[in-house]
Amino acid sequence: MTSRTDLVSQEFFRDPAAVVERLRACGPVVEIKLPIVGKVWATTTYELAARVLKDSDTFTLRNDGAVAGLRWWMPGVVRTLADNMLTMDEPDHTRLRGIVDEAFRRRAILGLEPRILAIADELAGALFADGSPADLVDRYARKLPLSVICELLGLPLADRPKFIAWANNVARLSGAVSFLRMIAGLYAMKRYLEGRLQVARADGGEGLIAELVRIEKEGGRINAHEMVAMVFLLLGAGSETTTHLISGSVYELLRNPARRDWLEADWGRANLAIEEFLRFVSPVQFSKPRFVRRDTELGGVRLKKGERIMAMVAAANMDPDANERPEELDLERRPNRHLAFGTGIHFCLGHQLARIEATCALQALFKRWPKLALAVEPARIRWRKRPGLRALEKLPVVAGPQ
Repeated sequence: MTSRTDLVSQEFFRDPAAVVERLRACGPVVEIKLPIVGKVWATTTYELAARVLKDSDTFTLRNDGAVAGLRWWMPGVVRTLADNMLTMDEPDHTRLRGIVDEAFRRRAILGLEPRILAIADELAGALFADGSPADLVDRYARKLPLSVICELLGLPLADRPKFIAWANNVARLSGAVSFLRMIAGLYAMKRYLEGRLQVARADGGEGLIAELVRIEKEGGRINAHEMVAMVFLLLGAGSETTTHLISGSVYELLRNPARRDWLEADWGRANLAIEEFLRFVSPVQFSKPRFVRRDTELGGVRLKKGERIMAMVAAANMDPDANERPEELDLERRPNRHLAFGTGIHFCLGHQLARIEATCALQALFKRWPKLALAVEPARIRWRKRPGLRALEKLPVVAGPQ
């Protein structure tokens, strides 16, 4: 039986723990229906989500070359850009992951923290430049990770407005109609990235694109098609989810100013708090769909070969068997078991970068605006109807309590 739970409703995004609890009561594996994805099996526990993510012998991202998350009606540009290491099994995943891992090592991600903090401080200072209240999502939470990833990739400063526009286009995705509106932007992005790769091949340069080209020239096993998809993945994965981690974290701190004051009293607590925001906010709600390779049993449910399944990250993070009182936001939670970055071979490449950006974002924001407050009642805050992503539509804020 397919669960009728609406997983793109305001009820779900406002209080995922309550909805997940009802869903889990139907079983550890349930059939759901998501916009664009359609009917698919989903896990409701931490243990089974981790198993699906780790067991690529049973649950594969591809079936005879077809990617589980793509539908027949999707245009070629989507298939091209989706043909990246996140949708690949072994051995192609390890081949491409090794290439980008090497590029990341050369860029020394941990050494970027002072620069990221400087960018965050500049953006925080300009938060109310166009008036008050300001939308923290568009004016801060989206701009910071986009600025960082553009700099990390080595893209020109003048091109950042393009990427902000593209990111806004992608963020509005909620169903088939908005998906089709997004296609023109994807074509433009693909052409642009192909051009930047050509520039790097001809002239070299700095940044991850230039590093990838150098590795390519040194004999790294990656073709031109895979290179474009890789850069697109780094651009998208390096900005969208971090945007919603930052905005979701700020929302929780402003909804309960005592938490904001606790964090401001000692920024040494920031790393601990970020882990709890990763678990509680859960910007990524689901893994990518996977095909069942062979008839199998999971959580007492018989799954047939060819059916699709997704690990429900939001449910794993709210599993009482993994964390006590998971419905509570506890910034001092120890231990903290979450799957915000996944697990197994597809564990998020940019986990260090995301943690650093979120920490710098909160620190710069509240040092500049220590009494930052919501401009509307929490009940008026809404989330985008985006399947698989917990994303605030807007977060209107003021410099101090009204």
